[in-house]
Amino acid sequence: MRFPVRYSIYLVALHAVILLLTYGMLKDRPFLFFAAEIAVAASAIAGVWLLQRFSKPQQIVALGVETIRNKDFSVRFVPTGYAEVDELIGVYNQMIDLLSQERTRQQEQQFFLDKLVEASPIPILVFDFDGRLSAVNHNARKLLGRRPEELIGRTPREIDHPLLNQLDDSDDETPRILRTNGIETYKVNRAHFMDRGFRRSFLMIEELTREILDTEKKAYGKVIRMMAHEVNNSIGAINSILEVTVAHLPAEGFDEISHALRVAVERNRRLSHFMHRLAEVVRLPPPHRRPADLAELVRNVSRLMGAQAANKGVALQVFGDAQPVVRSVDVEQFEQMLINVVKNAVEACAAGHTVQVRLEPGRLVVRNNGKPIPAEAAANLFKPFFSTKPDGQGIGLTLTREVLLSHNLPFSLQSHPDGWTTFTVALDEA
Repeated sequence: MRFPVRYSIYLVALHAVILLLTYGMLKDRPFLFFAAEIAVAASAIAGVWLLQRFSKPQQIVALGVETIRNKDFSVRFVPTGYAEVDELIGVYNQMIDLLSQERTRQQEQQFFLDKLVEASPIPILVFDFDGRLSAVNHNARKLLGRRPEELIGRTPREIDHPLLNQLDDSDDETPRILRTNGIETYKVNRAHFMDRGFRRSFLMIEELTREILDTEKKAYGKVIRMMAHEVNNSIGAINSILEVTVAHLPAEGFDEISHALRVAVERNRRLSHFMHRLAEVVRLPPPHRRPADLAELVRNVSRLMGAQAANKGVALQVFGDAQPVVRSVDVEQFEQMLINVVKNAVEACAAGHTVQVRLEPGRLVVRNNGKPIPAEAAANLFKPFFSTKPDGQGIGLTLTREVLLSHNLPFSLQSHPDGWTTFTVALDEA
């Protein structure tokens, strides 16, 4: 029972007792009884007035608590003229002003942080207290290829993305370098902040692909240029001497020597061709783009590689719309890229396997069910001079990488659990 009710019951009971006692004592003396009734009425009025004075601060406190509970900081109380109440009202109004200013400041800071995170060129993922995503900026959604409703409220494992799957649940803030498909490289930084007294974390994902590839190209480019210069100079002079020697050998008695010299000349030519191919990777010119029908280009490359596939007993299948698929590309470079990819796919297969070339909406896919890519080799496939074949030179995929990067076309190469290895090129620029 609230205080005003208890106090009212007390006043009624007290004054009822006084009236009964007065009536019993003064019923025979009307004048005094009337005066006593006036005094009791005055006492009751004074009691009601005191109740109102006592209840006013309580009402103000109750109303203030209710407005604070509802987070309504717009309510202010007007002074009543009573010093005690007005002092309480002044303290309340001052507190409400401070709370309102603090909430406004926090809202402005939160709005600024949200805008800053959303506009950041670096993908940022913010987690709640339970390690679930609570905020993801535009570049993070673009990187993960998911809609906001597919990300918010999920843990990294539940999202099932190749990049996030490599992260563990530790709170280690040491930056990590991760690769997703053998070519895309990311630097992942985990950091923490305090929110309402509890620790939360966020991830910043920085793509290093372009910087690493540029550094690699500068390094191996310098080496290749030095090698090509020295090898070509030596090969030219040596071949001239060998050819003159072969021409002046007697016709009889020197067949073995003549054959050995011709083998040496041929080997030098192959070495020269190898160095020329290496130099092509470094000297790859900027793409000379022009509109081209990729559907026709795919059909031409498939016809070209069909004989090699047939000789191995590999089925080369082409799928795609008969309608033209026009893109602005360097036809020669794009064709060479596709030849390298299809050639690698055929070489990965044995008799009875299949290579499929699919021109799908927005992407080009070359897949095969031959030998899968070893996990330890997946991260190095596009590095110069790396090859999984005993006689491979590690140039084809490097040249493929340079062509696609110069066209600004995203690509990936992965072996899947179903036994198919897929090379995918997005036909729309990143």
